[in-house]
Amino acid sequence: MPAPRRFHVRTYGCQMNEHDSERVAGLLVADGLEPTDVIEDADVVVLNTCCIRENADNKFYGHLGRLKALKDAKPDLQIAVGGCLAQKDRDLIVKRAGHVDVVFGTHNLGRASALLDEARRLGTSVVEIAEEHDPETGGAWAGGEIGALPARRESTHSAWVTIQIGCDNSCTFCIVPSVRGPEVSRRLGDIVREVEGLSADGVREITLLGQNVNSYGRDLGAGQYRPQFADLLRALDAVAGIDRIRFTSPHPKDLRPETIAAMAECPSVCEHLHLPLQSGSDTVLARMHRGYTAERYLQRLRAARFAIPDLAVTTDLIVGFPGETDDEFARSLEVVDEAAYDAAYTFVFSPRPGTRAAEMTDQFVADDVIRERMERLTAVVERHALEHHAARIGRVEEVLVDGPSKKDPAVLAGRTRQNKLVHFTADARAGSRHPVRITGAAPHWLAGETARVCIPVRTG
Repeated sequence: MPAPRRFHVRTYGCQMNEHDSERVAGLLVADGLEPTDVIEDADVVVLNTCCIRENADNKFYGHLGRLKALKDAKPDLQIAVGGCLAQKDRDLIVKRAGHVDVVFGTHNLGRASALLDEARRLGTSVVEIAEEHDPETGGAWAGGEIGALPARRESTHSAWVTIQIGCDNSCTFCIVPSVRGPEVSRRLGDIVREVEGLSADGVREITLLGQNVNSYGRDLGAGQYRPQFADLLRALDAVAGIDRIRFTSPHPKDLRPETIAAMAECPSVCEHLHLPLQSGSDTVLARMHRGYTAERYLQRLRAARFAIPDLAVTTDLIVGFPGETDDEFARSLEVVDEAAYDAAYTFVFSPRPGTRAAEMTDQFVADDVIRERMERLTAVVERHALEHHAARIGRVEEVLVDGPSKKDPAVLAGRTRQNKLVHFTADARAGSRHPVRITGAAPHWLAGETARVCIPVRTG
């Protein structure tokens, strides 16, 4: 018998894309293909793309160009492009790179394997882009249930769980609503059943994914009962075997007291809140259409910290949004200093065609000004991050072991319930919970060693 065809999936962008790639891989495995980490050995290469920032576009098209030489040497190689950039650029991808065989959009995920078969049969490029998910045509949520798609996970002990797709917000810098569509929530019972299945498969940590998880459920039901995000957290906390529940990303304007209460009261929900600020200036936030002020944001942050002991808070920040003045940036520094984050993802503003912010060309901030502001912002963020980490020296942390550390393969790496990366020496297997005494700290990680402390096993 001929050897099975092999595939390689390369992912750009966010955790949602990572999870989509798991499902593409699951579909290909179900179709009889085998995965390979060596792209030159692949018979099928899938690029799952991102278009949030301009450099993501450039990185993707550069890689796509390099694949042409590989296909010239291996004519039977199939190249497929999916994800947000495929949704945005559509036929442009095939025009710019005629060696691409398949282009599928964010709502055609469930058709990836079938489209590759169709392209092989027809001997031509196939492009399929749906404007929104359509159960009748086998779109991303074929049969209305995205959890029904198989997934090939890299980790055996942790998993992503999509609870909604799309976004109903109108942030002027963001292209997600146009490439992911409007918000659509999965049914609560379907999510619980998926998590029960993951638990039975040995998964101990789940991360709930959505563009705005706080708004989960508001599109479900008609009239009497619509589950809220807090209801979902409580339902998943009751699933036996799941020790840790994380979620990303919530929107500050939709962070409800019920969600904070559920985080505080549910043992499985981790003490970590990622709450994107984007800017600390009210005038910039208004231009961004974020729907809150800096003070309203800080009020909700204070409420969360008051209710949840030892809460770690991380955020997203944009530097150089069109029209950002020195005074507006100074206000951002003040809010970031007051918020005292454990970590922050900082981004330089990137104009995306099709967004309102991209049209503000006369207000773009000079590159040298952005660089100087980014340096000042990073200094404030890392000062607080180091303070938070240094305060943990001497403590014993419960670490979920991921495996060998990328920093030093001779030691292990894992994460605390606060999602802090720990490098430590121990004899422990991936997926186990291990007591680690913290011995050192840096802005982005902790160091530790095995502690002689027993961690109780949660049974319900």
